Amino acid sequence: MSDVPYNVTADILAENDTTVYTTIDYGAYYDENISFPSPCETDDLQSFGQVFLPTLYSLVFVIGSIGNGLVVCVLAKHRNQNNLTDISLLNLAVSDLLFVFTLPFYAHFSVVGEWTFGSPMCRFVSFFHYIGFFSSTFFMILVTLDRYVIIMHAHTVARYRSWSATVALSLVVWLLSVCASLPPLIFSKVTNETGGVSCGYDQDAEERHPYIPFAINILGLLLPLTVMVACYCRILPTLVNMRSAKKHRVVRLIVCIVVAFFLFWAPYNVCILMKFMRTQQTQCRSDISLRMALTVTETVAYTHCCLNPIIYAFVGQKFMKRAAHLLRKWVPVVLLPSARDMSDSSYRKSSIVSRSSDVTTTVAM
Repeated sequence: MSDVPYNVTADILAENDTTVYTTIDYGAYYDENISFPSPCETDDLQSFGQVFLPTLYSLVFVIGSIGNGLVVCVLAKHRNQNNLTDISLLNLAVSDLLFVFTLPFYAHFSVVGEWTFGSPMCRFVSFFHYIGFFSSTFFMILVTLDRYVIIMHAHTVARYRSWSATVALSLVVWLLSVCASLPPLIFSKVTNETGGVSCGYDQDAEERHPYIPFAINILGLLLPLTVMVACYCRILPTLVNMRSAKKHRVVRLIVCIVVAFFLFWAPYNVCILMKFMRTQQTQCRSDISLRMALTVTETVAYTHCCLNPIIYAFVGQKFMKRAAHLLRKWVPVVLLPSARDMSDSSYRKSSIVSRSSDVTTTVAM
């Protein structure tokens, strides 16, 4: 067979016994000056992720482990004196610990560039990652609802805030979190890609059943934000009318809780929706910008678990004295108040009987 020449006969048309030859010039096809579209280059994005993600994940892991671990130790030590708010804060800290304990796996994945822990670990790390995420969100909702009923319906709900009711509510929240995390357990898998072995949510399953983007946005942002805004908008007028020196500090605390939650999680949720709605015709530069924004906002959102101990626990005077007492035992050289000053016997009041003063303390816990 002879080589194909530059001028190839394309069509042969016969009319009235006359053969007409139509030729097409393909010479320009071999012109070296013609440039063809190249694949979307992501080397800069990968280099950025290999430095940015492990650094931030490591900081979140260390700070989140210390802060939430201290909350668990303090509340577990005084478990006989804990109420529904304390138990909710304890479960919230456990949720955040479960969440941050999965970050070293993803940090290693970012540094190495591939998943080296196998398929079972891929599924279980994703499973516990989302359990920590959803349970943390659900316990924040429970803390908000508990504060609402304490302030708005203090005398009515006093007899219902028992130990058995607290345990039952906690179990229900954990059960809901497990159920919400089952799709990542089922559809997460290890895949062989061009850059190496990767662990993530099955892309085909995500296209057929887009659970993750909607679950994160609805259960992780819209639901808790709606509950916070609805409850705290009812709480704030009541607090303002109370005769308490602490009311202004508590009002500022409530505003900080809502604003911090929105600022840390809203950008990440917006990027997730934009990623889900992108099409195959998305330009390379826009796709890289979106992936860069998703990387940054995801890490910023994850740092919110480090703020939970500060927002929900460390601002309470009773909790601070208990934490100082515990730290003084562990680290005697730390310059903390003396044991006599740290005694919280003077803080053991009834949040139901003395409503005007103790309600603000309950909210600030």
